[in-house]
Amino acid sequence: MSSLSRELVFLILQFLDEEKFKDAVHKLEQESGFYFNMRHFDEMVGNGEWDEVEKYLSGFTKVDDNRYSMKIFFEIRKQKYLEALDRNDRPKAVEILVKDLKVFSAFNEELFKEITQLLTLDNFRDNEQLSKYGDTKSARGIMLLELKKLIEANPLFRDKLTFPSLKNARLRTLINQSLNWQHQLCKTPKPNPDIKTLFVDHSCGPSQPNGARAPSPVTHPLMGAVPKPGVFQALGPHGVTSFQQAPAPLQNALAGWMTNPSQVSHPSASAGPIGFTTPNNAAAAMLKRPRTPTNNSAVDYQTADSEHMLKRSRPFGVSDEVNNMPINILPGGYSGQSHAQSSYSSDDLPKAFVMTLNQGSTVKSMDFHPVQQILLLVGTGTGEVMLWELGSRERIANRNFKIWDLSQCSVALQASMASEYSAAVNRVMWSPDGTLFGVAFSKHLVHVYSYHGGDDLRNHLEIEAHSGSVNDLAFSYPNKQICIVTCGDDRLIKVWDAATGAKQYTFEGHEAPVYSVCPHHKESIQFIFSTAIDGKIKAWLYDNMGSRVDYDAPGHSSTTMAYSADGTRLFSCGTNKEGESYLVEWNESEGAVKRTFSGLGKRAGGIVQFDTTKNRFLAAGDEFVIKFWEMDSVNLLTTTDADGGLPASPCLRFNKEGMLLAVSTSDNGLKILANADGVRLLRSMENRPFDASRVSSASAVKPSTVGSFGPPSTSVAASFVDRAVPMTSMNGESRNLGDARPRAAEEPVDKSKIWKPTEINEPSQCRSLKLPDSATTPRVTRLIYTNSGYAILALAANAVHKLWKWPRNDRHPTGKANASIVPQLWQPASGTLMTNDTNDTNPEEVVPCFALSKNDSYVMSASGGKISLFNMMTFKTMTTFMPAPPAATFLAFHPQDNNVIAIGMDDSSIQIYNVRVDEVKTKLKGHQKRITGLAFSNSLNVLISAGADSQLCVWSSDTWEKQTSKYLQIPAGRAAAPQADTRVQFHQDQTQLLVVHETQIAIFEAPKLECLKQWVPREVTGPITHATYSCDSQSIFVSFEDASVGVLSAYTLRWRCRINPTSYLPANPSARVHPLVIAAHPSDPNQFALGLNDGAVIVLEPLEAEGKWGMLPPADNGNGPSTSGAANSDQPQR
Repeated sequence: MSSLSRELVFLILQFLDEEKFKDAVHKLEQESGFYFNMRHFDEMVGNGEWDEVEKYLSGFTKVDDNRYSMKIFFEIRKQKYLEALDRNDRPKAVEILVKDLKVFSAFNEELFKEITQLLTLDNFRDNEQLSKYGDTKSARGIMLLELKKLIEANPLFRDKLTFPSLKNARLRTLINQSLNWQHQLCKTPKPNPDIKTLFVDHSCGPSQPNGARAPSPVTHPLMGAVPKPGVFQALGPHGVTSFQQAPAPLQNALAGWMTNPSQVSHPSASAGPIGFTTPNNAAAAMLKRPRTPTNNSAVDYQTADSEHMLKRSRPFGVSDEVNNMPINILPGGYSGQSHAQSSYSSDDLPKAFVMTLNQGSTVKSMDFHPVQQILLLVGTGTGEVMLWELGSRERIANRNFKIWDLSQCSVALQASMASEYSAAVNRVMWSPDGTLFGVAFSKHLVHVYSYHGGDDLRNHLEIEAHSGSVNDLAFSYPNKQICIVTCGDDRLIKVWDAATGAKQYTFEGHEAPVYSVCPHHKESIQFIFSTAIDGKIKAWLYDNMGSRVDYDAPGHSSTTMAYSADGTRLFSCGTNKEGESYLVEWNESEGAVKRTFSGLGKRAGGIVQFDTTKNRFLAAGDEFVIKFWEMDSVNLLTTTDADGGLPASPCLRFNKEGMLLAVSTSDNGLKILANADGVRLLRSMENRPFDASRVSSASAVKPSTVGSFGPPSTSVAASFVDRAVPMTSMNGESRNLGDARPRAAEEPVDKSKIWKPTEINEPSQCRSLKLPDSATTPRVTRLIYTNSGYAILALAANAVHKLWKWPRNDRHPTGKANASIVPQLWQPASGTLMTNDTNDTNPEEVVPCFALSKNDSYVMSASGGKISLFNMMTFKTMTTFMPAPPAATFLAFHPQDNNVIAIGMDDSSIQIYNVRVDEVKTKLKGHQKRITGLAFSNSLNVLISAGADSQLCVWSSDTWEKQTSKYLQIPAGRAAAPQADTRVQFHQDQTQLLVVHETQIAIFEAPKLECLKQWVPREVTGPITHATYSCDSQSIFVSFEDASVGVLSAYTLRWRCRINPTSYLPANPSARVHPLVIAAHPSDPNQFALGLNDGAVIVLEPLEAEGKWGMLPPADNGNGPSTSGAANSDQPQR
């Protein structure tokens, strides 16, 4: 089918849709295979029309086309199966199992058996992985989100998910134009001709009302414009109506933005139109040089005769990631995720008013923390920067405008400050990993702060970035190095090293003040969009070679540009001097406006602000309300006035998950809006008030009235996810430092207030729970929470695993582990135990180890014998491998491939083992004694190993070559046991490394293994038995041989809290019970569990009224931890 014929199908689809021929529309979509209507698909899935769902899908793919297609069909059939079980319709469930699901058994017979076993359960929710399955509607909503991701990633659906941007009634317009053409060819044209049929050509002849004499417009040579003797009655929705010519295309579209948009074959993740994506060696040529836009860009109608055939063919050259994509018959898809609504529901939008915050001055800019979803950074018109914690509704940190070192400023800035010592904030912005944030001021300056959790803000860089106002600021990662991009009234864009403040690039070319910047990347190509107040848009590569794009924004407006969260769609929003506002989506590959969103009003002043969320919605502050659009629809979706009090152009910002929306008010305050998930998130944090004593220079804030909260269906814990981009590339490369100054000291610390760590001595001072166990168990050697946080797994010295699960019921709707509700010691009905092979070794000589899969489905474990792989639901041994000797002593899954495992051995080697092919890929040698710790950094692409030889080694996880090594420095006067364990764990930033040895706690920086801090405990506590980061990496939990437990600040390595054994152990001086292992809860930063040498497991939490373990110790002079002190002082050492 030719390209033009394909376009005709789209015109017919539009016509049928406008005429409300709904069934015909979807039938043509399916039969042509040109356009997959996601909204229609969502409706069918939401209604449970499973046969129609599969019939519609069959027009685009088959089950065995590729792994994406296989998983799409499997998820649908699995949901149909579960719904039959939920209705107690066993015959139907058996029919689905045999007819629909049996086909997947060839892929994994074992998993098919497991899903078959659901028939034996009275309630399939008794299965651990399905215990979070809610009602049918919510389960379908969750599945829809998964299906949408799979469809977007499936190569067979590429270019079939977006309907072409057509003007309304395009087919009618073409017909009307044809009739006009025919009428112009009439020898004796009549005014107001009467058109009665389209079956023959028009003629004004007397004998033939429509006639057939006019030559076909297809074969007739093109003519110049012919004056119209009359105006036709054009074809309308229900007959012939008056019509006009179609409007001309948008004059200032960014035509031909890309010279050669590359065709990316078979992506492994969803992708939209690709721009700035060319082979690396063509980077300089991939953007066009500035030129005058044209309305008549050539259109290449390529032949597509084979397209219809290819749409069902198996893709060629699919990546390994596609071919090896796992299919989970019993997925972990219900692991604490909020139950989503159907796709494209306005209920997903945060529109419910929940609180007001009294800011005190005009809000100019806001940004939510990228990791801690309830932390909101705010900049004001008076130059203040504030950090709000929305769970407690408290302002936990505050910085007034102050130049850190005026003597280093330019003469112009000093003169400006002498006349008026003030500046407004134009922009606040977090770095992608949340460790830094930048502030752009209206006078010359940029301030960069480092954030260390809680209220701990520290001055990092003061940069005199521009002459005049600094209008915008953003973070970028050229050459894998974090940088700050700024723009200003001096018409320049500048790029700065975020570590040193060195200026790296200056981009010149704008003829007016630069209003905003938008750094982005496509694959390995890094670039920056910039917009000026004269409406010009330019794009730059990091090469000082000038702009690659020079076009006009719609309406010559002052424009802000932003990408969708997945980086595949580009939007802009702005206002011109006439007060007209434009919100548009760009087609990057063509440099043209793809769609213009309607609904923005004309304004007397100011520039409209907007934001994007969830790859689905747009929001803009306009006409005293917040307006929302779906990204795929130009029409306004809905609005909210946030219960009133908004200015004409409110400032707004979504949090990362789109659950919360911060909006500025006309009385210098903030309102927080939330959707159902956001409401539950805030409710779950309400009972954890922020410690008021930690607030630095912040005014007391009266708790605001909270809007009506609906009854929560689940409690959603605060999200603490691994940072996506580590701060690893900050180097001291010598550059021009003339514009940057070293950090200034923080505010003076009141030395008269002596700080002491919290001491917990009584059971009434904390919450503790001993987990039930009817049998006598030998010592606990390994302990871990499941990744979902719903259970605890222990491995005892007798090679037996024990699993405790917390119930989920009305009293405990979240099902999360805690110290208030007693869990169940769980095992399957068969009574099977997960028991490791021991190889008849002496238990006292064994070094047990285990590792848990990401979805909590499997545990890999060893106790001196073979390594065993257990199914966590059935406790069955799936396989065993690698018999001793040598015996495995530590296990770690590769972060990018669960089929690859690093196995530390007692012969000092490390074996990189591929489970799928059952072979050792390579063997690493560098230690002299057994391996006692392994940790991957998925951002540095390294593996860190630790051994009983007190040595640390760094290995490349790409080539497996050894990069460096270093021995721990044993403190003077301390003697370590000959086989003392050394454990390693990466910080949340994937760069700093926690090293645990019985003599010390140390923090190293990878990959060079520079020791940043060292902490040596007092000898009276006995050796350290174990330690681990809290889930947010802000604290370190440490257990000692004297049975005490310490909570240290991860930044200063100073005590926050000391928990004495009298608070959690019964009084029995002769027992000599103490913790051997300690595990941190995966989402609660203040909960941990202890595995004791008597076999007991105890969960500890602070009192609910306290909410945390003590207070953060003060930083020394605001510049971080002390690095000197006596060895017995519990202070950090170097």
